[in-house]
Amino acid sequence: MKKSKGLRKKSRRLLKRKPRERGKTGLTSMLREYKAGDKVLVRLNPSIQKGMPHNRFHGKVGIIGTRRGRSYLVTVTQGKATKQIIARPEHLEPFKG
Repeated sequence: MKKSKGLRKKSRRLLKRKPRERGKTGLTSMLREYKAGDKVLVRLNPSIQKGMPHNRFHGKVGIIGTRRGRSYLVTVTQGKATKQIIARPEHLEPFKG
């Protein structure tokens, strides 16, 4: 059988939730508001596929740019390059640190 080359390839362990995190996602993660310049951590929520950035950005810290509908434009540095991703608030967390 031909090897899959989809967006979620090699992400079995990456997109697995811990046992105490399983179940329905809370409303606070969906209704959280961010302002331009806020630092956020990109943590993909595998139970919600809509607005999910690519899995290479999981665990990266970014800066909120503007809002695009329900989503946010997040600037993430990856090595020397600076990338802009569009992600919904379910896949973002405020960065503490």
